[in-house]
Formats: sequence, structure tokens, C-alpha cells
Amino acid sequence: MKKTPVFLDSLVTNMLRLRAICPFSWRVFQFRPISCEPLIIQMNKCTDEEQIFDFIERNKAILSEKQVGCAFDMLWKLQKQKTSLLKNVEYVRDHPQFLTLHNLATNKFKLMNDDTLVNVLYVTQQFAGEAHDPLVEALVTEAWRRLERFDIKLLSEFSSCLADQRLYFSPLMGKIADIVHRNLETTQDLSSLSVLMVNISSLISRHFQQQLVNKTELLFDTIDSSEVNVAKSIAKFLRNVRYRYQPLLERCNNVFLSNVDHLDLDSISKILSVYKFLQFNSFEFIIMAKKKLTEMIPLCNHPASFVKLFVALGPIAGPEEKKQLKSAMLLMPEDLTGEQALAVLGAMGDMESRNARLIKRVTSVLHKHLDSYKPLELLKITQELTFLHFQRKEFFAKLRELLLSYLKNSFIPTEVSVLVRAISLLPSPHLDEVGISRIEAVLPQCDLNNLSSFATSVLKWIWHDDMYLDNITVKQLKLLQKLDHYGRQRLQHGNSLDLLWKELKSLKGNTFPESLLEEMIATLQHFMDDINYINVGEIASFISSTDYLSTLLLDRIASVAVQQIEKIHPFTIPAIIRPFSVLNYDPPQRDEFLGTCMQRLNSYLGILDPFILVFLGFSLATLEYFPEDLLKTIFNIKFLARLDSQLEILSSSRSARVQFHLMELNRSVCLECPEFQIPWFHDRFCQQFNKDFECILDKRKKPLPYGSHIALGQLPEMPWESNIEIVGSRLPPGAERIALEFLESKALCRNIPHMKGKPAMKKRHLEILGYRVIQISQFEWNSMALSTKDARMDYLRERIFGEVKSCL
Repeated sequence: MKKTPVFLDSLVTNMLRLRAICPFSWRVFQFRPISCEPLIIQMNKCTDEEQIFDFIERNKAILSEKQVGCAFDMLWKLQKQKTSLLKNVEYVRDHPQFLTLHNLATNKFKLMNDDTLVNVLYVTQQFAGEAHDPLVEALVTEAWRRLERFDIKLLSEFSSCLADQRLYFSPLMGKIADIVHRNLETTQDLSSLSVLMVNISSLISRHFQQQLVNKTELLFDTIDSSEVNVAKSIAKFLRNVRYRYQPLLERCNNVFLSNVDHLDLDSISKILSVYKFLQFNSFEFIIMAKKKLTEMIPLCNHPASFVKLFVALGPIAGPEEKKQLKSAMLLMPEDLTGEQALAVLGAMGDMESRNARLIKRVTSVLHKHLDSYKPLELLKITQELTFLHFQRKEFFAKLRELLLSYLKNSFIPTEVSVLVRAISLLPSPHLDEVGISRIEAVLPQCDLNNLSSFATSVLKWIWHDDMYLDNITVKQLKLLQKLDHYGRQRLQHGNSLDLLWKELKSLKGNTFPESLLEEMIATLQHFMDDINYINVGEIASFISSTDYLSTLLLDRIASVAVQQIEKIHPFTIPAIIRPFSVLNYDPPQRDEFLGTCMQRLNSYLGILDPFILVFLGFSLATLEYFPEDLLKTIFNIKFLARLDSQLEILSSSRSARVQFHLMELNRSVCLECPEFQIPWFHDRFCQQFNKDFECILDKRKKPLPYGSHIALGQLPEMPWESNIEIVGSRLPPGAERIALEFLESKALCRNIPHMKGKPAMKKRHLEILGYRVIQISQFEWNSMALSTKDARMDYLRERIFGEVKSCL
């Protein structure tokens, strides 16, 4: 028999002595798991919250920080597996053992590893009932302390926790933005980066914004085409920074299109919302989304999901689907919440639906919840009800009272601007002295957006205010002068195009105060060397809406387009061409500019949305530029069928505008380019013109009998009654047709008496059809020189017959 080694005898003896001396410690050592794994395995086998809570109650004295984190994780996983109707967050939050778990986390959070810490923070926020949970505050503080060592994935998860607490402008979110900026060059995880981009978007500079966009483009090909959430985050980021960056939006859109069968109602709703905000058009996605949403109509029985469906589908639905949606909404047994009623009202505005019963139901809910709405929501309510022609006096009386009470206690410029704008839309839009004083108090802090909004509102008060004309209007005029002063000051002190554009790009040029327009254009001219391929499309769109002809700016835009065309996204081309069309201006290198633009666009003609091609064709026609490839694409049976499908999902006003432009383009091509042999798709329209007055003069300048001729002595004041005739009948030798056109102020540029593109094209077409066209501007007709009837008659005789009244 082999003898046992001495060292083993000694080891056994020592262990037996230890067991005899400390029996309690031995029991703990023997029965407590050496690893925490068995307890975690037990937790993972739990199938409902009660089993987890029983487990916590049995093991609360021995749970480690890792096991506490696992318990939080399991509770949230069970919630995620349930439908919205079966979720029981309040039950879990109020359970005694959840409080136990909460206390354990409070005692052990400093021992947690980084992943567990952030995960516990996230889950705690999902279940939190209090506005300021002490555990949440402790976890955030601890995470802040460890922030520099977080990897990008953990950083993105932590930033989402801060976003859930609306801490977008906090120093901590600023610290995260700084870390992202420092590590951007080495970042390769687009999934995490896209989440961070959304959460830090309120704090970044335009330069950093462009760096993030460039990095996203580089990494986009590294993600799988099924990564819908990444594409959604990127699109949301572009929405947050108000950047309609076509290349990235196109790539995101391709991801959505390839995964449309897997998109749920919530995803489709959010994507459509982003597209609407950024004015991004994807005919293919809308058609697919419409089909999928329509299939959901009979399946959405819960009020919350049906409201979401109504808001998403309503604006793009056809007549039959709209009817189904409105009928189902009226039959809903439960009352809407205040938030739901506001969403439905917005959708009704987009649908241009003035269904009296539905408006009554929605406004009754709005009236009930009116006190709970924030200023921006009150503005939306006012805008939509005004658009829908709602006229209940008691509702507007309460709304006005509420807006005024908010205004008297508000000191934030943007909020004051929103409230004033809402009041200006009401049936009684005037403000008392307290309201005017509140505006004056915030003026030094206002940006151009606020100042423009105030000026528009004040002008509305002046136009509508009859009752207080003598005493209030003087104060309003003084307020306009102050607005002008601060606006000029802000424009003159601007030191970069980026900063200026951040304020201007959300404005429409036609709403910009007349007194500031010249100063604003001068400021843009000062920075025009900074116009480049990145911002040229947006700036061109803005100039289109100003009706202000600045040849310096337009020449710069044309130059950038020619020199940097390869960097400009093709879908930006229509926006670049538009101001030249609207303002009827040919740059020095006209043919090179238009030719370069069309060459860049030609290979994309089959991809662009049909209605955008129609608008582009019309813009070019006003400039007397007729690219054959574009015209043959548009005047094609397949294209027109595709256009018809798109018109069904556009609003009625936009659909009518597209159809009218198509008919005008058809007429222009037939009259100016007969060699293309484009048929007269709209024969009667193409041969008709709406003229203020027309007549036929023989070779001796004497009027000839005419179909429905109006004697000159019977002409009323501007505007004159229109007289529509089909042209083409033969005239006697030497006779001529005269067309008299009165040009309203909107037919001319705002800064000089230069005719805009559309009336110039109309004059050209009338001349092709054999008319001698006489155009008289409103300014000339209403001038002091033509203030009497006799003066006007003499003026018309001179213009029409060539007669000059003798002074003898």
C-alpha cells in the first residue's frame, strides 16, 4: 500500500480544523455558489414577472451587482415581448419586489461594470414613475464619471438614456458630442454612430454636421441592406438638422424600399413624417406605403393605432381610402385624447378634408383639452382650423384668451413669436398694449426667423384692425420700425454665410418683410463667394421665393453649377434652375449653364418623380430652353400614366398645379418647337388664352366687329372682366389682333419693374399666335398721372390706336 504524502495529510488536517472552528463559515462556503452563473440561469428560465419577483424575494440577500442587472434586463425583455395592449409597466413598477430590486441597484451600482450600469439606467427609465428618480440620477452621475472609457456602442446607448430625459442641451450631452468629434475619424460602427448623431444633433456646428454626413456616406456600404433602424436614424438626423441632403436620403430610401414588407405602422409613419418635413419626394415609397397602410385599415381597432394610421395614410390616400378612414374615425366608440385629436386635425388639414361631423368631433376634444396644449400646439390648432374654415366663436374666444394669458407670462423669443403668430390668425387679431410691450421686450434677443414672423403678424393686424385704427395702428407702425431696426442690425452683424443661412433657410422669401429684403439680399451678396455645391440648391430655392432679382447672386449660382456640377446631386438641379425661370433672367453663360445642368440630369430622367420633371420642363420652357430628351420623356404615354398615378396621392391643390403646368408646357412646346412633333395633348387649353381685353383693328387702326367685344368706354376698374376667345380665325388683310394685359404686382420683380418668367412666356406665345400685346403694369395704371378717367382713356387710346391727344 502506497503511503500518503506528508503535505496532503497536513492539508486535510488543516481543513478539518477550519471546519471545526468556523462551522457557519464552512456552511456558507459549501452552499453559496462559487459562480453567479447558476442564479442567472435560473432567472433566464423565468417566463413571467411573478417568477422573477419570487426569485428576487428568495435571493435578495445574496444577489450580486451582475445578478441585479440581469433581473432588470429580464423584466424589460418580458415587456418587449408583449403587445402594447398587454404591457403592464405600472404593475411591475408598483410591485414590492421591484422596489427591493431598485434598492439593491442603489446600493450596488458602483460595483457594476459599464455595460450593466447603462443597461440598468435604461430599464429603470422605462419603468420610472417619478419625474426625478434618485436611482436614475445616481446612475447618470456614475456614467458621467466613466464616460471617457465608454466605447461607441455604450456611448450611443447612454446618449439615448439622456435623450429619453430630454437632456439634449445638457453639458453631459455636450461632452458626448465632444467625444464623438474627437473619435470620428476612427469610428467604424455606423449603427451606433447614427444613434449618437440623432441625440447630439441639437448641439453641433454646421461644420461638424457636414463631417458626420461625410462619415455616414463612407460607412453606409458597411451596413446590411436590411438595417432599417440605421437608415431611420440617419433620416431622423437630417430632419433634426434641417438638411435635405439628397445622396443620403436616396440611400436611406433604397433601404426602406427593399424592406417595405417588414415595415410596421410606426416605422412607415415616422418615415413619411421625415419625408414631409424635408420635402423629400419618393413616389415609389409612397405608393408602396399607401398599399401597405390601406391593408391595415380593417386591422387597426385600437384608438391609438388607428389614429396613427389615419395620420400616416390620410394625406396620401385616394378618395375611397379617405372615405373609409373618415367613416371609421366617426365610428370610434372612445373619445380621442388631446394628443390624438391634434394629430387627426393636422392630418385633416393635409387631406384638405372639411367633413363637418369629423371637425365637430375633433374640436370638441380640442376644446376640452385646450388648457393643456403648449404654445406651438396652439399655433398648429389655429392654423389648421383657419384652413378648414372653422367658425365657432366660443372656441376662438377661449383660444384667444389662452394665447393672451401665455403671452403675458412668456419671455422666450421663439415662444412669444409663436403666440403672436397664432393670435394674428384669429378672427380678432389685434393686440393690446401689454402684448405689444411683450414683443418689444424680446426684440433684442430675436433671430431673423422671429423678427420675420413678428413683422408678418403686425402687418396682418394693421390690415384687419378697423375698430382701433386711431390709437393702436400708430403703435403698430412704431413696432414695425423697431423690427426693421433689429433686423438690419442682425443682418449687418452676421459674420458668415453658415450662421446667416441657419436663420434664413426655414424662411420663405415671400414672407420676408419688404423693408429688410434689400438688406438681406445685400448680405447674401457679401457672402456669395461662400456659395458652393453644398448650399447652392437651398440658396437658389430661397431666392426663387423672394421675387427679388439679384443678377450678382444668380450669376454666382450659375457659375457654381458650371464649375462644380460633378459634386452637385442631380436631384438638386431643378431647384438651381428655378430662380432663373421665376425671375426671367439669363446669366452670361446661359447655354453652358443650362446645357451642363441637363447633361448632369439626363441619366436620371427615369428616376425623378414625374411631377418634378413637369415642373422642370415648365421652368426651362419659360427660359425658351427645350431639351429634346426631357420633352420626349414627359410627353410619353407611359410617363403620363405614371404621372396620373402620382396625382392621386398629391393634395388637390398641388395636383391642380401640376396639371396646369403640364398643359402650359404642352402649349409652349407645340408653339415654340413644332419640329419635335409633340401632339396637343390638351388641345382646347393650348389654343386658349385668358386676356383682360382684346380687339381687332383694321389697317386704318379702326375697330372691327368682334365676338363679344367690350367698348372701351365701358371698361371697369382693374382687374377687368376676362374675355376668352379661341384664336385662329382669319383676319382681313392689314388687320391685327390686340391683346391687352394688366400686370399685377406679382407679375414683376419686387425690386425693379422687370417682368417675371411666366407673364413673359405668355406674351411670347400671344405674339406667336399673331397678337400685338400691350402690357400695362398695376403701378403705372394706378399712378397719379392716370388718376382720372379721362387720363386713363387717353393713355389707352395712345397704347392701342397710337393716338396722341393734342394739347391745343
